Amino acid sequence: QVQLVESGGGLVQAGGSLRLSCAAPGSIVSTSDMGWYRQAPGKQRELVASITYGGSTKYADSLKGRFSISRDNDKNTVNLQMHRMEPEDTGVYYCNAAVWAGVLGFMNYWGKGTLVTVSS
Repeated sequence: QVQLVESGGGLVQAGGSLRLSCAAPGSIVSTSDMGWYRQAPGKQRELVASITYGGSTKYADSLKGRFSISRDNDKNTVNLQMHRMEPEDTGVYYCNAAVWAGVLGFMNYWGKGTLVTVSS
């Protein structure tokens, strides 16, 4: 079982910035797509942003221009830089990664989530 470890969540005022990081275990061989999802209270989990191994990115339409995703392939880490944050950005943010599992190919794993709270 691969455990992704998120960090960087917390409380921030509206208009502020926050940076989330996620690290996959050093024992893994490689990752394919990595990304961030979030789940607001009472809502379904939704895609925030994703990034391929080659660096191609995808964002939720409502977040373009405020959030930026990046990754370090050598360290198997993915980061989410969030700017001009809004109370609506409040939620639990989950890291997701497709991890190479040998004969099984790439398997999808989730982190436990990190809470982000944006105060108005």
